[in-house]
Amino acid sequence: MRPTNIDDIVGQQHLVGPGKIIRRMVQAKMLSSMILYGPPGTGKTSIASAIAGSTHYAFRMLNAATDSKKDLQIVAEEAKMSGSVILLLDEIHRLDKTKQDFLLPHLESGRIILIGATTENPYISINPAIRSRTQIFEVKPLDEAAIKIGIKRALQDEKNGLGKLPVNLKPRAETFLAQATNGDLRSALNGLELAVKSTATKADKITITLPIIEECIQRKALRNDKNGDAHYDVISAFQKSIRGSDANAALHYMGRLIEGGDLTSIIRRLLVIAYEDVGLGNPQACARTVAAVTAAEKIGLPEARIPLADVVIDLALSPKSNSGITAIDAALADIRAGKSGEIPAYLRDAHYKGAAKLNRGVGYKFPHDYPSDWVKQRYLPKQLSQATYYQPKTNGKYEKALASQYQRLLKAQRES
Repeated sequence: MRPTNIDDIVGQQHLVGPGKIIRRMVQAKMLSSMILYGPPGTGKTSIASAIAGSTHYAFRMLNAATDSKKDLQIVAEEAKMSGSVILLLDEIHRLDKTKQDFLLPHLESGRIILIGATTENPYISINPAIRSRTQIFEVKPLDEAAIKIGIKRALQDEKNGLGKLPVNLKPRAETFLAQATNGDLRSALNGLELAVKSTATKADKITITLPIIEECIQRKALRNDKNGDAHYDVISAFQKSIRGSDANAALHYMGRLIEGGDLTSIIRRLLVIAYEDVGLGNPQACARTVAAVTAAEKIGLPEARIPLADVVIDLALSPKSNSGITAIDAALADIRAGKSGEIPAYLRDAHYKGAAKLNRGVGYKFPHDYPSDWVKQRYLPKQLSQATYYQPKTNGKYEKALASQYQRLLKAQRES
């Protein structure tokens, strides 16, 4: 099911959609070497294959870890004969110095157009000499809609897919397959193929139900015997349990999401919870949440449950504060109601010739020139000079200190 044309790529529209960078490169026939990095099964090889198919260049695939310098030499000789070759080099972060030194002149000459693929952060794991000669593009996990497109194509394609078989994929099975594979189209197609080829034909149909998909991808779907909204109900209960400081309930609901293989929803929800419900009550817990979900993304399930469990307990037992979201929503409410006003002239940009003639920046007091690096000065538009959006809470030590500083500065600013 590997695409042979850029129009056939599933997902990654930020790179291959209309007017986006890789599509523009293909259309202009101005290809440059690049590194694609992101999780497995998200389209790195597919993009390379589609670029080659769309430009009619020869396309070769090698692995930086297992293929030798001699294999690279064969590709280089072919490039001399044909003009240019697109080389997909998988696991490029494992390219040793000997192979790298061989490749560099061929990249500079343009004879080899390198497309490196890696699941590692290229800014950390790839040698600067290679990195400086390539464009770096992040490939992101596919969303549910994109996975479903890939599934439908596989069911309809008679040559490369399952189109010749009388498959009846039930809607709930399709949705679960798209959700539970965590943005990995390869895993979804592997699960689909196993399900179809291991299921007997009955009444001239190969009927693929939810239990069959669960067994083939080794994930369990969330159950709901009434309205089919179990997935969102569990996520809602998960956040509300953390907000309510019940660590045991939060672990239970996260366990349901883990059992359903829904790592993406867990990560997204934890980041929201950290800043919406804990926020300034315990900013260190917010930072620890970012670190934990980053680790979880790197190691994947089932081991991802370990850092996630730690941070769920941390968030549930942290002091809570929603003062941040309340403050920005209050500011947005004024803006949307038309309460904006003019920015004071002394705060406007003065970094251009003639700004002073327009009174831009004139009279601005530079706080660092004053004791304690503060000076009384109006920053809000005049019409909103008395507006107060931030209403501090004092559940945690950090925000309690912020509240004291905030009230002191507010009082000093408003004293006549």
